[in-house]
Amino acid sequence: MPSTTTRLIKLTAEPSGTPVTDHPKPDRLLRGNPLRETWNLVDTAQHEGQVYCGVWRCEPGRWRIAMGANERELFTVLQGRCRVHDAQGGFEEAGPNEGLYIPPAFSGEFEVLETLTKTYMICE
Repeated sequence: MPSTTTRLIKLTAEPSGTPVTDHPKPDRLLRGNPLRETWNLVDTAQHEGQVYCGVWRCEPGRWRIAMGANERELFTVLQGRCRVHDAQGGFEEAGPNEGLYIPPAFSGEFEVLETLTKTYMICE
């Protein structure tokens, strides 16, 4: 359940509770049809916008992503490996104990190479 309290929240590779599940939208899908599980533990409005924070797990696959003009994400990989490809053909790969920052208006692709568990914080 999303939290709007001032208490500390611990994020782990084995979160409790039932995740929200989905798959990439068919028009964005490039490879596979990975199951994605999200434990969104923070969903709160700030004076600058919305903040989301939690744990995300996904099976291998690849799909297109597009961040909004004011949307950004910072994530840290707990388990597995992923690549984030930019529209210019470059990419960054991240594995356990590594993180990536995805800037506003980023356009590219998200690729899960090995079943991935990550913590994330998205600000809009």
